[in-house]
Amino acid sequence: MSSSGARSGERMIHQDFIARIRFSNALPPPPNPPKLLDIPNTGLASGQYTTPGFASRLAREQPLNIEADAELGMPLDLVGMPGVFDGDERSIQASSQPLAIHPHDRALLRPIAALGKPKVAEANVSFLRRTEYISSLVPKRFEANHPRALLAKNRRPVKRPEAAADSPQVIKRKIDKGFELAEQDLKDPKRIKHPSKKHLKLVDAAPLLPDLDAFPDSGAYVTIKFLTNPVSSSNEYDNRLRSGLFRPIDRTPAEEAALEAAMEAYAQDPANNPKPANLMNYDFYLGQTRADADRFRRKFDIDDPSNDDEDLYTHKADTGGYFQFNRIRAYETAQETELDHPTKYEDEIILAFNDDDTFPRQKAMYYYPIMQKSTIRPQRTKNIARTNYGLAEDDEAQVVDQLDLTVDDPTEEMRSAMKMYSRHPLGWEQDEGADEHQHVEQSIEEADVDADGEEAERNGASGGQDRSPSADHDAEGDEDEDED
Repeated sequence: MSSSGARSGERMIHQDFIARIRFSNALPPPPNPPKLLDIPNTGLASGQYTTPGFASRLAREQPLNIEADAELGMPLDLVGMPGVFDGDERSIQASSQPLAIHPHDRALLRPIAALGKPKVAEANVSFLRRTEYISSLVPKRFEANHPRALLAKNRRPVKRPEAAADSPQVIKRKIDKGFELAEQDLKDPKRIKHPSKKHLKLVDAAPLLPDLDAFPDSGAYVTIKFLTNPVSSSNEYDNRLRSGLFRPIDRTPAEEAALEAAMEAYAQDPANNPKPANLMNYDFYLGQTRADADRFRRKFDIDDPSNDDEDLYTHKADTGGYFQFNRIRAYETAQETELDHPTKYEDEIILAFNDDDTFPRQKAMYYYPIMQKSTIRPQRTKNIARTNYGLAEDDEAQVVDQLDLTVDDPTEEMRSAMKMYSRHPLGWEQDEGADEHQHVEQSIEEADVDADGEEAERNGASGGQDRSPSADHDAEGDEDEDED
Protein backbone atom coordinates (compact mmCIF):
# COMPACT_ATOMS: atom_id res chain seq x y z
CA MET A 1 0.00 0.00 0.00
CA SER A 2 1.33 3.41 -0.83
CA SER A 3 0.08 6.92 -0.83
CA SER A 4 0.56 9.76 -3.14
CA GLY A 5 2.88 12.48 -2.09
CA ALA A 6 1.50 15.57 -0.43
CA ARG A 7 1.09 18.49 -2.71
CA SER A 8 0.91 22.06 -1.78
CA GLY A 9 -2.63 23.22 -1.19
CA GLU A 10 -4.14 19.73 -1.70
CA ARG A 11 -5.54 17.18 0.69
CA MET A 12 -3.64 13.92 1.25
CA ILE A 13 -5.47 10.94 -0.32
CA HIS A 14 -4.59 7.30 0.37
CA GLN A 15 -4.85 5.04 -2.64
CA ASP A 16 -4.76 1.22 -2.68
CA PHE A 17 -3.27 -0.65 -5.57
CA ILE A 18 -5.82 -3.39 -6.34
CA ALA A 19 -5.68 -5.40 -9.54
CA ARG A 20 -9.06 -6.60 -10.77
CA ILE A 21 -8.90 -9.84 -12.72
CA ARG A 22 -11.95 -10.91 -14.69
CA PHE A 23 -12.38 -14.40 -16.17
CA SER A 24 -14.39 -15.16 -19.23
CA ASN A 25 -17.40 -17.42 -18.69
CA ALA A 26 -18.82 -17.69 -22.17
CA LEU A 27 -21.46 -20.38 -22.63
CA PRO A 28 -20.76 -23.04 -25.24
CA PRO A 29 -22.99 -23.19 -28.29
CA PRO A 30 -26.05 -25.47 -27.98
CA PRO A 31 -25.48 -29.08 -29.12
CA ASN A 32 -28.52 -29.03 -31.38
CA PRO A 33 -29.62 -26.45 -33.97
CA PRO A 34 -32.44 -24.11 -32.96
CA LYS A 35 -35.93 -25.41 -33.42
CA LEU A 36 -39.27 -23.64 -33.48
CA LEU A 37 -41.76 -25.15 -31.02
CA ASP A 38 -45.52 -24.94 -31.26
CA ILE A 39 -46.38 -23.73 -27.75
CA PRO A 40 -50.09 -23.18 -27.00
CA ASN A 41 -50.80 -19.61 -25.98
CA THR A 42 -52.61 -19.84 -22.65
CA GLY A 43 -51.77 -16.35 -21.53
CA LEU A 44 -49.57 -15.07 -18.77
CA ALA A 45 -52.41 -15.19 -16.27
CA SER A 46 -52.27 -18.98 -16.10
CA GLY A 47 -48.76 -18.92 -14.68
CA GLN A 48 -47.54 -21.85 -16.78
CA TYR A 49 -44.66 -19.95 -18.36
CA THR A 50 -43.11 -19.09 -14.99
CA THR A 51 -43.13 -22.57 -13.48
CA PRO A 52 -39.98 -24.75 -13.72
CA GLY A 53 -42.01 -27.69 -14.93
CA PHE A 54 -43.08 -25.87 -18.10
CA ALA A 55 -39.64 -25.99 -19.70
CA SER A 56 -39.02 -29.52 -18.41
CA ARG A 57 -42.22 -30.74 -20.05
CA LEU A 58 -41.24 -29.14 -23.36
CA ALA A 59 -37.83 -30.83 -23.20
CA ARG A 60 -39.41 -34.23 -22.58
CA GLU A 61 -41.95 -33.88 -25.37
CA GLN A 62 -39.43 -32.82 -28.04
CA PRO A 63 -37.35 -35.76 -29.30
CA LEU A 64 -33.75 -35.26 -30.35
CA ASN A 65 -33.16 -34.80 -34.06
CA ILE A 66 -30.50 -37.45 -34.60
CA GLU A 67 -30.02 -38.73 -38.11
CA ALA A 68 -28.25 -42.07 -38.29
CA ASP A 69 -27.37 -44.10 -41.30
CA ALA A 70 -28.16 -47.76 -41.80
CA GLU A 71 -24.99 -48.80 -39.96
CA LEU A 72 -25.54 -46.33 -37.07
CA GLY A 73 -22.31 -44.50 -37.74
CA MET A 74 -20.10 -47.59 -37.35
CA PRO A 75 -19.56 -49.31 -40.70
CA LEU A 76 -18.63 -52.95 -40.44
CA ASP A 77 -16.82 -53.95 -43.61
CA LEU A 78 -15.05 -57.30 -43.38
CA VAL A 79 -13.79 -57.29 -46.94
CA GLY A 80 -10.59 -55.48 -46.09
CA MET A 81 -9.81 -57.64 -43.05
CA PRO A 82 -7.09 -60.16 -43.94
CA GLY A 83 -7.92 -63.79 -43.30
CA VAL A 84 -11.45 -63.26 -41.97
CA PHE A 85 -13.12 -65.46 -44.57
CA ASP A 86 -10.45 -68.14 -44.09
CA GLY A 87 -11.21 -68.58 -40.37
CA ASP A 88 -8.42 -66.30 -39.12
CA GLU A 89 -10.10 -63.75 -36.82
CA ARG A 90 -6.97 -62.17 -35.39
CA SER A 91 -7.49 -58.99 -37.38
CA ILE A 92 -10.90 -58.30 -35.80
CA GLN A 93 -10.03 -59.35 -32.26
CA ALA A 94 -8.62 -57.12 -29.56
CA SER A 95 -4.90 -57.34 -29.00
CA SER A 96 -3.72 -59.29 -25.96
CA GLN A 97 -1.14 -56.59 -25.22
CA PRO A 98 -2.62 -53.27 -24.09
CA LEU A 99 -1.78 -50.34 -26.30
CA ALA A 100 0.40 -47.53 -25.05
CA ILE A 101 -1.57 -44.55 -23.79
CA HIS A 102 -0.83 -41.21 -25.40
CA PRO A 103 0.34 -38.55 -22.91
CA HIS A 104 -2.55 -36.30 -23.93
CA ASP A 105 -5.07 -39.05 -22.97
CA ARG A 106 -3.72 -39.77 -19.50
CA ALA A 107 -5.72 -36.92 -18.01
CA LEU A 108 -8.91 -38.57 -19.27
CA LEU A 109 -8.17 -41.75 -17.30
CA ARG A 110 -8.07 -40.08 -13.91
CA PRO A 111 -10.49 -41.49 -11.30
CA ILE A 112 -13.58 -39.57 -10.33
CA ALA A 113 -12.17 -38.76 -6.90
CA ALA A 114 -9.26 -36.91 -8.50
CA LEU A 115 -11.50 -34.61 -10.56
CA GLY A 116 -12.57 -31.16 -9.42
CA LYS A 117 -10.71 -28.30 -7.82
CA PRO A 118 -7.30 -29.10 -6.30
CA LYS A 119 -7.10 -29.05 -2.55
CA VAL A 120 -5.19 -26.34 -0.72
CA ALA A 121 -2.79 -28.85 0.75
CA GLU A 122 -1.95 -30.12 -2.72
CA ALA A 123 -1.34 -26.63 -4.12
CA ASN A 124 1.91 -26.26 -2.14
CA VAL A 125 1.46 -22.52 -1.67
CA SER A 126 4.45 -21.24 0.27
CA PHE A 127 3.02 -17.98 1.61
CA LEU A 128 -0.19 -19.52 3.10
CA ARG A 129 -0.22 -20.75 6.67
CA ARG A 130 -2.76 -22.78 8.57
CA THR A 131 -4.83 -20.70 10.98
CA GLU A 132 -3.86 -21.25 14.60
CA TYR A 133 -6.01 -20.21 17.54
CA ILE A 134 -4.43 -19.12 20.81
CA SER A 135 -6.72 -19.78 23.75
CA SER A 136 -6.41 -20.69 27.39
CA LEU A 137 -9.22 -23.23 27.08
CA VAL A 138 -7.05 -25.69 25.21
CA PRO A 139 -6.14 -28.53 27.61
CA LYS A 140 -2.52 -28.78 28.44
CA ARG A 141 -0.66 -31.86 27.39
CA PHE A 142 1.92 -33.30 29.69
CA GLU A 143 4.81 -35.51 28.93
CA ALA A 144 4.41 -39.26 29.16
CA ASN A 145 6.40 -39.49 32.37
CA HIS A 146 4.64 -36.55 34.04
CA PRO A 147 2.73 -37.44 37.25
CA ARG A 148 -0.52 -35.93 36.00
CA ALA A 149 -0.27 -37.83 32.72
CA LEU A 150 0.22 -41.11 34.59
CA LEU A 151 -2.75 -40.34 36.86
CA ALA A 152 -5.04 -39.59 33.88
CA LYS A 153 -3.92 -42.80 32.21
CA ASN A 154 -4.86 -44.85 35.27
CA ARG A 155 -8.28 -43.21 35.54
CA ARG A 156 -9.07 -43.86 31.88
CA PRO A 157 -11.15 -47.08 31.48
CA VAL A 158 -9.72 -49.76 29.27
CA LYS A 159 -11.71 -50.13 26.06
CA ARG A 160 -12.55 -53.69 25.19
CA PRO A 161 -12.54 -54.64 21.52
CA GLU A 162 -16.09 -54.66 20.18
CA ALA A 163 -17.36 -57.88 18.65
CA ALA A 164 -18.32 -58.00 15.00
CA ALA A 165 -21.93 -57.24 14.06
CA ASP A 166 -22.41 -60.75 12.61
CA SER A 167 -20.89 -62.57 15.58
CA PRO A 168 -23.13 -64.98 17.54
CA GLN A 169 -22.79 -62.90 20.72
CA VAL A 170 -24.04 -59.70 19.07
CA ILE A 171 -26.88 -61.51 17.28
CA LYS A 172 -27.99 -63.19 20.52
CA ARG A 173 -27.86 -59.88 22.39
CA LYS A 174 -29.99 -58.14 19.76
CA ILE A 175 -32.55 -60.97 19.73
CA ASP A 176 -32.84 -60.92 23.53
CA LYS A 177 -33.23 -57.15 23.48
CA GLY A 178 -35.97 -57.44 20.88
CA PHE A 179 -37.93 -59.86 23.06
CA GLU A 180 -37.48 -57.61 26.08
CA LEU A 181 -38.78 -54.58 24.20
CA ALA A 182 -41.73 -56.56 22.85
CA GLU A 183 -42.62 -57.74 26.36
CA GLN A 184 -42.46 -54.17 27.66
CA ASP A 185 -44.65 -52.95 24.82
CA LEU A 186 -47.27 -55.61 25.57
CA LYS A 187 -47.34 -54.66 29.24
CA ASP A 188 -47.51 -50.93 28.53
CA PRO A 189 -49.01 -50.22 25.08
CA LYS A 190 -48.59 -46.47 25.60
CA ARG A 191 -44.85 -46.89 25.00
CA ILE A 192 -45.44 -47.74 21.33
CA LYS A 193 -45.17 -44.73 19.05
CA HIS A 194 -45.81 -44.55 15.34
CA PRO A 195 -42.56 -43.78 13.50
CA SER A 196 -44.03 -41.02 11.31
CA LYS A 197 -47.60 -40.23 12.39
CA LYS A 198 -47.24 -39.01 15.96
CA HIS A 199 -50.95 -38.43 16.52
CA LEU A 200 -51.85 -42.13 16.19
CA LYS A 201 -52.36 -44.17 19.34
CA LEU A 202 -52.19 -47.91 19.81
CA VAL A 203 -55.61 -49.46 20.32
CA ASP A 204 -54.73 -53.15 20.62
CA ALA A 205 -51.66 -55.36 20.28
CA ALA A 206 -51.27 -59.06 19.54
CA PRO A 207 -48.20 -61.24 19.03
CA LEU A 208 -47.18 -62.54 15.61
CA LEU A 209 -46.85 -66.34 15.82
CA PRO A 210 -46.43 -69.24 13.40
CA ASP A 211 -49.39 -71.60 13.18
CA LEU A 212 -47.65 -74.97 13.38
CA ASP A 213 -50.94 -76.92 13.52
CA ALA A 214 -52.25 -75.70 10.17
CA PHE A 215 -49.63 -77.11 7.79
CA PRO A 216 -51.02 -78.96 4.75
CA ASP A 217 -49.47 -82.23 3.68
CA SER A 218 -47.16 -80.31 1.29
CA GLY A 219 -45.72 -78.18 4.10
CA ALA A 220 -46.68 -74.78 2.63
CA TYR A 221 -49.38 -72.91 0.76
CA VAL A 222 -49.69 -71.82 -2.87
CA THR A 223 -51.04 -68.44 -4.03
CA ILE A 224 -52.58 -68.02 -7.48
CA LYS A 225 -53.30 -64.58 -8.92
CA PHE A 226 -55.57 -63.92 -11.88
CA LEU A 227 -54.41 -61.41 -14.47
CA THR A 228 -58.04 -60.91 -15.53
CA ASN A 229 -61.33 -61.18 -13.69
CA PRO A 230 -62.49 -64.81 -13.98
CA VAL A 231 -66.17 -63.91 -13.50
CA SER A 232 -68.40 -61.26 -15.00
CA SER A 233 -67.67 -57.84 -13.57
CA SER A 234 -70.14 -56.47 -11.03
CA ASN A 235 -70.27 -54.03 -8.15
CA GLU A 236 -70.12 -56.80 -5.53
CA TYR A 237 -67.40 -59.30 -4.79
CA ASP A 238 -68.29 -62.83 -5.90
CA ASN A 239 -67.63 -65.02 -2.87
CA ARG A 240 -67.49 -68.09 -5.11
CA LEU A 241 -63.87 -67.15 -5.86
CA ARG A 242 -62.98 -68.04 -2.26
CA SER A 243 -63.88 -71.68 -2.92
CA GLY A 244 -62.76 -72.12 -6.53
CA LEU A 245 -61.01 -75.30 -7.65
CA PHE A 246 -57.99 -75.71 -9.94
CA ARG A 247 -57.56 -79.00 -11.75
CA PRO A 248 -54.12 -79.48 -13.38
CA ILE A 249 -54.24 -80.43 -17.03
CA ASP A 250 -52.13 -83.51 -17.67
CA ARG A 251 -49.79 -83.51 -20.61
CA THR A 252 -50.19 -86.03 -23.37
CA PRO A 253 -47.41 -88.57 -24.05
CA ALA A 254 -46.37 -86.57 -27.11
CA GLU A 255 -46.08 -83.39 -25.04
CA GLU A 256 -44.06 -85.18 -22.37
CA ALA A 257 -41.70 -86.55 -25.01
CA ALA A 258 -41.28 -83.11 -26.56
CA LEU A 259 -40.56 -81.55 -23.16
CA GLU A 260 -37.99 -84.22 -22.31
CA ALA A 261 -36.30 -83.72 -25.68
CA ALA A 262 -36.13 -79.98 -25.11
CA MET A 263 -34.68 -80.50 -21.62
CA GLU A 264 -32.02 -82.87 -22.99
CA ALA A 265 -31.10 -80.36 -25.70
CA TYR A 266 -30.77 -77.64 -23.07
CA ALA A 267 -28.61 -79.87 -20.87
CA GLN A 268 -26.26 -80.66 -23.77
CA ASP A 269 -25.94 -77.14 -25.21
CA PRO A 270 -27.38 -74.42 -22.92
CA ALA A 271 -25.86 -71.62 -25.02
CA ASN A 272 -27.80 -72.40 -28.20
CA ASN A 273 -30.88 -74.11 -26.74
CA PRO A 274 -33.07 -72.09 -24.36
CA LYS A 275 -34.42 -73.77 -21.26
CA PRO A 276 -38.02 -74.87 -21.86
CA ALA A 277 -40.68 -73.51 -19.51
CA ASN A 278 -42.15 -76.29 -17.40
CA LEU A 279 -45.33 -74.41 -16.47
CA MET A 280 -48.66 -75.88 -15.45
CA ASN A 281 -52.05 -75.43 -17.09
CA TYR A 282 -55.28 -75.55 -15.11
CA ASP A 283 -59.01 -75.95 -15.51
CA PHE A 284 -60.83 -73.51 -13.22
CA TYR A 285 -64.12 -74.55 -11.59
CA LEU A 286 -66.69 -72.59 -9.58
CA GLY A 287 -69.90 -73.43 -7.76
CA GLN A 288 -73.24 -72.70 -9.32
CA THR A 289 -74.50 -70.15 -6.79
CA ARG A 290 -73.07 -68.12 -3.95
CA ALA A 291 -75.12 -70.11 -1.45
CA ASP A 292 -73.41 -73.28 -2.67
CA ALA A 293 -70.03 -71.64 -2.10
CA ASP A 294 -71.01 -70.69 1.47
CA ARG A 295 -72.06 -74.27 2.22
CA PHE A 296 -68.85 -75.60 0.76
CA ARG A 297 -66.79 -73.35 3.03
CA ARG A 298 -68.85 -74.37 6.06
CA LYS A 299 -67.64 -77.93 5.54
CA PHE A 300 -64.09 -76.69 6.21
CA ASP A 301 -64.98 -74.28 9.02
CA ILE A 302 -63.80 -75.89 12.26
CA ASP A 303 -65.74 -73.36 14.32
CA ASP A 304 -69.05 -74.32 12.71
CA PRO A 305 -70.73 -76.93 14.94
CA SER A 306 -72.67 -78.36 11.99
CA ASN A 307 -69.77 -78.72 9.57
CA ASP A 308 -70.24 -82.52 9.56
CA ASP A 309 -73.92 -82.25 8.66
CA GLU A 310 -74.82 -84.06 5.43
CA ASP A 311 -77.49 -81.45 4.68
CA LEU A 312 -74.74 -78.99 3.71
CA TYR A 313 -74.26 -80.85 0.44
CA THR A 314 -76.09 -79.19 -2.42
CA HIS A 315 -76.75 -82.39 -4.40
CA LYS A 316 -77.80 -85.88 -3.35
CA ALA A 317 -77.01 -89.27 -4.83
CA ASP A 318 -77.37 -92.92 -3.87
CA THR A 319 -73.84 -92.93 -2.47
CA GLY A 320 -74.34 -89.69 -0.50
CA GLY A 321 -74.24 -85.93 -0.92
CA TYR A 322 -71.78 -83.94 -3.01
CA PHE A 323 -70.97 -80.44 -4.23
CA GLN A 324 -71.14 -79.64 -7.92
CA PHE A 325 -68.57 -77.37 -9.61
CA ASN A 326 -68.79 -76.21 -13.22
CA ARG A 327 -65.81 -75.52 -15.47
CA ILE A 328 -65.26 -71.83 -16.25
CA ARG A 329 -62.26 -71.91 -18.60
CA ALA A 330 -58.71 -73.15 -18.98
CA TYR A 331 -55.80 -71.11 -17.66
CA GLU A 332 -52.10 -71.11 -18.38
CA THR A 333 -49.30 -70.02 -16.06
CA ALA A 334 -47.83 -66.67 -17.07
CA GLN A 335 -45.29 -66.40 -14.25
CA GLU A 336 -44.27 -68.70 -11.44
CA THR A 337 -41.98 -68.36 -8.41
CA GLU A 338 -41.12 -71.53 -6.53
CA LEU A 339 -39.20 -71.67 -3.26
CA ASP A 340 -38.09 -74.51 -1.00
CA HIS A 341 -38.83 -75.28 2.63
CA PRO A 342 -35.85 -73.39 4.17
CA THR A 343 -36.77 -70.20 2.24
CA LYS A 344 -40.58 -70.37 2.17
CA TYR A 345 -40.90 -67.71 4.90
CA GLU A 346 -38.56 -65.17 3.27
CA ASP A 347 -40.52 -63.91 0.26
CA GLU A 348 -44.19 -63.66 1.23
CA ILE A 349 -46.47 -65.00 3.98
CA ILE A 350 -50.20 -65.22 4.70
CA LEU A 351 -51.61 -63.52 7.81
CA ALA A 352 -54.74 -64.57 9.72
CA PHE A 353 -56.00 -62.84 12.88
CA ASN A 354 -57.54 -64.91 15.66
CA ASP A 355 -59.41 -62.96 18.35
CA ASP A 356 -60.52 -66.05 20.32
CA ASP A 357 -58.29 -66.56 23.36
CA THR A 358 -59.99 -69.65 24.81
CA PHE A 359 -57.63 -72.52 25.56
CA PRO A 360 -55.77 -73.94 23.71
CA ARG A 361 -56.01 -71.02 21.33
CA GLN A 362 -54.34 -67.67 21.73
CA LYS A 363 -55.26 -64.21 20.59
CA ALA A 364 -52.59 -63.51 18.00
CA MET A 365 -51.80 -62.83 14.38
CA TYR A 366 -50.76 -66.15 12.81
CA TYR A 367 -48.63 -66.39 9.70
CA TYR A 368 -48.38 -69.18 7.13
CA PRO A 369 -45.63 -69.92 4.59
CA ILE A 370 -45.95 -69.62 0.81
CA MET A 371 -43.71 -71.88 -1.24
CA GLN A 372 -45.13 -71.18 -4.70
CA LYS A 373 -46.63 -68.06 -6.30
CA SER A 374 -48.25 -68.33 -9.70
CA THR A 375 -49.83 -65.76 -11.99
CA ILE A 376 -52.31 -67.24 -14.47
CA ARG A 377 -54.12 -65.93 -17.52
CA PRO A 378 -56.78 -67.38 -19.83
CA GLN A 379 -55.31 -69.98 -22.15
CA ARG A 380 -54.86 -68.49 -25.58
CA THR A 381 -54.54 -71.90 -27.24
CA LYS A 382 -56.17 -75.21 -26.55
CA ASN A 383 -52.95 -76.46 -25.11
CA ILE A 384 -49.86 -74.37 -24.37
CA ALA A 385 -47.60 -77.26 -25.34
CA ARG A 386 -48.78 -77.17 -28.95
CA THR A 387 -47.45 -73.66 -29.30
CA ASN A 388 -44.12 -74.38 -27.56
CA TYR A 389 -43.33 -77.71 -29.20
CA GLY A 390 -45.33 -77.62 -32.46
CA LEU A 391 -47.57 -80.61 -31.74
CA ALA A 392 -50.52 -81.58 -33.89
CA GLU A 393 -53.69 -79.59 -33.30
CA ASP A 394 -55.94 -82.61 -33.66
CA ASP A 395 -54.50 -84.16 -30.47
CA GLU A 396 -57.43 -83.18 -28.29
CA ALA A 397 -57.25 -83.55 -24.53
CA GLN A 398 -60.20 -84.72 -22.50
CA VAL A 399 -62.06 -81.78 -20.95
CA VAL A 400 -64.05 -82.31 -17.74
CA ASP A 401 -66.95 -79.85 -17.70
CA GLN A 402 -68.27 -80.73 -14.23
CA LEU A 403 -66.84 -81.98 -10.93
CA ASP A 404 -68.78 -83.74 -8.16
CA LEU A 405 -66.85 -83.17 -4.93
CA THR A 406 -67.22 -84.86 -1.56
CA VAL A 407 -65.37 -83.63 1.53
CA ASP A 408 -63.63 -86.38 3.48
CA ASP A 409 -61.11 -86.65 6.31
CA PRO A 410 -57.41 -86.77 5.40
CA THR A 411 -55.74 -90.14 5.09
CA GLU A 412 -53.19 -91.44 7.57
CA GLU A 413 -50.37 -90.66 5.17
CA MET A 414 -51.50 -87.04 4.92
CA ARG A 415 -51.88 -86.80 8.71
CA SER A 416 -48.37 -88.15 9.13
CA ALA A 417 -46.96 -85.53 6.75
CA MET A 418 -48.87 -82.73 8.53
CA LYS A 419 -47.53 -83.83 11.91
CA MET A 420 -43.99 -84.02 10.61
CA TYR A 421 -44.19 -80.47 9.27
CA SER A 422 -45.62 -79.26 12.59
CA ARG A 423 -42.45 -80.55 14.27
CA HIS A 424 -40.09 -79.54 11.43
CA PRO A 425 -41.54 -76.38 9.79
CA LEU A 426 -38.47 -75.90 7.60
CA GLY A 427 -38.51 -79.49 6.34
CA TRP A 428 -36.48 -82.50 7.31
CA GLU A 429 -34.05 -84.87 5.69
CA GLN A 430 -36.00 -87.47 3.78
CA ASP A 431 -33.20 -90.05 3.83
CA GLU A 432 -32.44 -90.13 7.56
CA GLY A 433 -33.86 -93.60 7.88
CA ALA A 434 -37.21 -95.27 8.41
CA ASP A 435 -36.59 -96.01 12.11
CA GLU A 436 -36.21 -92.38 13.07
CA HIS A 437 -39.27 -91.41 11.01
CA GLN A 438 -41.37 -94.08 12.73
CA HIS A 439 -40.09 -93.00 16.12
CA VAL A 440 -41.08 -89.36 15.51
CA GLU A 441 -44.46 -90.41 14.12
CA GLN A 442 -45.13 -92.62 17.13
CA SER A 443 -44.22 -89.84 19.57
CA ILE A 444 -46.57 -87.45 17.77
CA GLU A 445 -49.44 -89.97 17.87
CA GLU A 446 -48.90 -90.46 21.59
CA ALA A 447 -49.06 -86.70 22.12
CA ASP A 448 -52.43 -86.56 20.35
CA VAL A 449 -54.07 -88.92 22.87
CA ASP A 450 -55.74 -87.14 25.80
CA ALA A 451 -55.73 -88.17 29.45
CA ASP A 452 -59.00 -90.18 29.12
CA GLY A 453 -57.59 -92.31 26.31
CA GLU A 454 -59.72 -90.77 23.58
CA GLU A 455 -58.07 -89.61 20.36
CA ALA A 456 -58.03 -85.82 20.11
CA GLU A 457 -58.93 -85.59 16.45
CA ARG A 458 -60.04 -81.98 16.77
CA ASN A 459 -56.51 -80.95 17.84
CA GLY A 460 -54.61 -82.57 14.98
CA ALA A 461 -53.19 -81.01 11.85
CA SER A 462 -56.58 -81.18 10.11
CA GLY A 463 -58.83 -81.03 13.15
CA GLY A 464 -60.58 -78.70 15.53
CA GLN A 465 -57.92 -76.21 16.58
CA ASP A 466 -56.41 -75.61 13.17
CA ARG A 467 -56.35 -72.00 12.09
CA SER A 468 -55.97 -72.43 8.37
CA PRO A 469 -55.90 -69.16 6.44
CA SER A 470 -58.37 -70.66 3.99
CA ALA A 471 -61.12 -70.53 6.60
CA ASP A 472 -61.80 -66.81 6.63
CA HIS A 473 -58.74 -64.99 5.31
CA ASP A 474 -57.74 -66.49 1.97
CA ALA A 475 -59.45 -64.03 -0.35
CA GLU A 476 -59.33 -60.80 1.68
CA GLY A 477 -61.78 -59.17 -0.68
CA ASP A 478 -59.47 -59.32 -3.67
CA GLU A 479 -61.20 -60.45 -6.84
CA ASP A 480 -57.95 -60.99 -8.69
CA GLU A 481 -56.29 -63.31 -6.18
CA ASP A 482 -57.15 -66.74 -4.87
CA GLU A 483 -55.15 -68.91 -2.53
CA ASP A 484 -55.05 -72.66 -2.61
